Amino acid sequence: MRPVVHICWLRRDLRLEDQAALYHALQSGVPVLPVFVFDRNILDDLQDKQDRRVEFIHGALMTIKSKLEEIGSSLYMYYGTPQEMFDSLLQQYEVKQVFTNHDYEPYAIQRDKSVGDWLQSKGIAFHTYKDQVVFEKDEVIKDDGKPYTVFTPYSRKWKAKLNAFYLQAYPAEKMFDRFFRTVPLPVIRLDDMGFSPRGMAFPSSAWQKDIIRNYAAQRNIPGIAGTSRLSVHLRFGTISIRNLAREAGAINETFLNELIWRDFYHMILWHFPQVAGHSFKPAYDQIRWRNDPRELKAWYEGNTGYPIVDAGMRELNTTGFMHNRVRMIVASFFTKHLLCDWRLGEAYFAEKLLDYDLAANNGGWQWAAGSGCDAAPYFRVFNPYLQTQKFDPDLNYIRKWVPEWEELTYPQPIVNHEMARKRCLDTYAVALKK
Repeated sequence: MRPVVHICWLRRDLRLEDQAALYHALQSGVPVLPVFVFDRNILDDLQDKQDRRVEFIHGALMTIKSKLEEIGSSLYMYYGTPQEMFDSLLQQYEVKQVFTNHDYEPYAIQRDKSVGDWLQSKGIAFHTYKDQVVFEKDEVIKDDGKPYTVFTPYSRKWKAKLNAFYLQAYPAEKMFDRFFRTVPLPVIRLDDMGFSPRGMAFPSSAWQKDIIRNYAAQRNIPGIAGTSRLSVHLRFGTISIRNLAREAGAINETFLNELIWRDFYHMILWHFPQVAGHSFKPAYDQIRWRNDPRELKAWYEGNTGYPIVDAGMRELNTTGFMHNRVRMIVASFFTKHLLCDWRLGEAYFAEKLLDYDLAANNGGWQWAAGSGCDAAPYFRVFNPYLQTQKFDPDLNYIRKWVPEWEELTYPQPIVNHEMARKRCLDTYAVALKK
């Protein structure tokens, strides 16, 4: 006879504390079995078999599995497709209901509809909850019911609506005795899936009050430890957005604004899913990008002859992280100086960033290209030299990542700034007049 369980399907919520779907599952009165699928629909597209994100996810799951086994439960892990996982689960357990949290990306929406429909055809209820953002979908909209496309009024409405209810924790940890009791379940190892670890150290999930308190003054200086480095934990849900907004947001409003930007871009992706492959402003799809292979290669490798750009790219290639101010500089250089299609830069970041998030990555690249909602005007072209003077005046960041920048071996700039700026303005003007 198969054990009766409710399933909590983990995805972008890799924790056991203050987790919405898990809380509701544990409240149900039926023993809860947490599950995770290493989705081949996603993993098969990854070329790098030492992908940092897969290693991070695997480590987070091992932490969860260990905690569960300390209290007599375990984590069910599967390598395959979500459909295959649930086929396997239904052969081993009598599944009554499935609980999970919302995901707003196009693939995830399609996946959840397919899985939800299939489960319901089997008489199994499929419940989803908000967990990875503070406000989602239509929760912050204009008075006429339309979505915001400009950040500042959105943020004002966001802050006006915020109250203790929206930041209230889901105390799942008070019901840990309701997990399904089982012997330790098999582990899926990285090499079982064709991956291997880099053995790198990941940013801590603990946030420091001093960094948050001084965030406004230090966040734009890449040469110091002035940012929280929590983006990867928000991306995979190893920390609670509600707790972070409640506690850190009370210390520094500039930091809270970064969390609001995150909600804003998820809202944009939900209402305008076409941004995943097209410009938010359709006219910008008419731009004639150069996409010069030689210049693309120099940008990818951090050999453009512009030290601040090269430092950012080398930091990304080495660590999977890039300081946010530098992300804006290198994206502006890519789209404006080199006239390369923002989608190519977005795709490279998607491949390399440990904290890669479709909504934020897309929003940032379209902002830099001028093609997105609430974007920088197309005629704003960052000057890498002035950006260096302003944000890395002592050259600490550049010296760390481009130690040879003053040597004869360092390449000459692949493009002249003034020439590139004029070419960009002319190219954009032609496209936008059509």
